[in-house]
Amino acid sequence: MKKIILLCLAFLIFSFKESKKSSLHSERLPEKYYTGIRDNKNIERLYPKIERLSPKLDEFIKSSAQLEIISKGYDWAEGPVWIETEKMLLWSDVPKNSIYSWKEGEEAKLYLKPSGYTGSTPLGTREPGSNGLLLSPDGKLVLCQHGDRRLAYMDAPVKSPQPKFISVADKFEEKKFNSPNDAVYDNIGNLYFTDPPYGLKTQNDESPEKEIEFNGVYKVDKEGKVTVLIDSLTRPNGIAFNTDYTRCYVSNSDPQKAYWAVYDVTPDKTFANGKIFFDATNMVKQGKKGLPDGLKVDDIGTLYATGPGGILVLTTYGEHIGTINTQHATANCGFNADKSVLYITADNYIMRLKLL
Repeated sequence: MKKIILLCLAFLIFSFKESKKSSLHSERLPEKYYTGIRDNKNIERLYPKIERLSPKLDEFIKSSAQLEIISKGYDWAEGPVWIETEKMLLWSDVPKNSIYSWKEGEEAKLYLKPSGYTGSTPLGTREPGSNGLLLSPDGKLVLCQHGDRRLAYMDAPVKSPQPKFISVADKFEEKKFNSPNDAVYDNIGNLYFTDPPYGLKTQNDESPEKEIEFNGVYKVDKEGKVTVLIDSLTRPNGIAFNTDYTRCYVSNSDPQKAYWAVYDVTPDKTFANGKIFFDATNMVKQGKKGLPDGLKVDDIGTLYATGPGGILVLTTYGEHIGTINTQHATANCGFNADKSVLYITADNYIMRLKLL
């Protein structure tokens, strides 16, 4: 009888421990540490305030559109890129010097660290990590590396990441870049990128380690030659081409001159006839969160441009037809392979919006 009682007590203690363990695993992690979803049932959904300035927006975003939070808890998320071969989203956490990955039905996880600064001593900057991410024409992961002040590609397959990098460009006329921010390829394999000072110690033009007197937009051709294309923008940031690569859009993330500029692409793949495409300076003055930052262009030329208030939807003629209000300062966005989904990095959130 005594043996039976002891066995029953042991069973009850075991059951209690397992029950407690199960309840702990089912508890939701605090917001700061929430890193993703286990299945679609657990995706947080928000009904964003869509500012509809024209019926044309209905062609792209339905009235019942939901922003889905697929991950959160980052310091400053940037540079989302969809890897179709792996069905995987990557993005940078710039202050954390890290890249994270997410796949449907899985939690987000650390993909690569370090991602932007590979030195052994503390750098002393607020944003040492990678920023913009993209794939090269031959499928390599290309990184805008703030801390190392260069463009580089990861010297490993995207499915097997390793913190090994080979420089694509790190200097102009023997002077170090400021902190390459965002980049895009043209249709023949030239690489274009912006170079504001946000990765430097003071994040401004007075930073003591700044070697180039301007904040430029550059081209790296297939032979590795670096050419400066623009030296007049105060804070060049996001960059994207139109559908036929005849025009290039560049955002200027200066609160006093908050706009997107557009340039004609010449036959020799330089820029000409620059002008303001859309000016959002008044939106900044109205207190809307964010500045002109990353942007993407869909297959008919519509711009999805992160800026004051969230993501501005602009036609190819510069008409502002609506804004997706993410409720947070929004840094960048990127499409999936068929451009039916827009992935968004907004402060500490990773979101997605299904388009029409």
